[in-house]
Amino acid sequence: MVPAIRLLAAPLVIAFSAAVPALGQDSPPASAVATVPVEHVYVALTTSAGVIVLDLDKTHAPLTVANFLKYVDGKRFDGANFYRAMHLDWGDQPNGLLQGGLQGVNVLPPVAHEPTSATGISHKAGTISMARFAPGSATADFTIMLGDIPSLDAKPDSDNPDLKAGFAAFGHVVSGMDVVRKIWDEPRSPTKGDGVMKGQMLDPMVKIVSARRMAAPPAPSPSVPTLPAPAPIAR
Repeated sequence: MVPAIRLLAAPLVIAFSAAVPALGQDSPPASAVATVPVEHVYVALTTSAGVIVLDLDKTHAPLTVANFLKYVDGKRFDGANFYRAMHLDWGDQPNGLLQGGLQGVNVLPPVAHEPTSATGISHKAGTISMARFAPGSATADFTIMLGDIPSLDAKPDSDNPDLKAGFAAFGHVVSGMDVVRKIWDEPRSPTKGDGVMKGQMLDPMVKIVSARRMAAPPAPSPSVPTLPAPAPIAR
């Protein structure tokens, strides 16, 4: 059994919609179905360990991306921290996630929850997702997946409201996964952190120097592979 994962926003712990044809009408051939182009927004997180470039999917997760960009454009992430590195001992390695943000300080009102069942953005390696308490409580804290963690996707058929909602993924790392891995591998305190987060807190934390929009991602280096965009969830 896959262990439960709690992603909380505060320091205490943290669409593809299928068009249904009208009755009596034939579905159009696949070649005739228009593909909605994805609107990409690129953000560079400059940290004390290097630069991480994010590709945010404004088309499929518009509310979550708009919320994240409020913090970017308001320079609220400047001086924030990556403070948690959760290491999982199951699945393909490395596996776990890196968490950063404002830890409940100087945050804006929470953003409405956009589940993966609506956005089609699954929790694959390199995916960025919102940390939260209850669904609809996410503010500024976010996580980056080190490996595939499908247990964080929404489970619409679940009787558990938390599992039913899942977490709100809204983009992926397009450059700098080596920096993500470097921060994730930093020392952790054996005593800091409450509950399931005990032993997962980075000590010292890693500074987010700035977060700024970019016109386009940097050209990939021949020696450093980049991550492709995660495939949509099958509908």
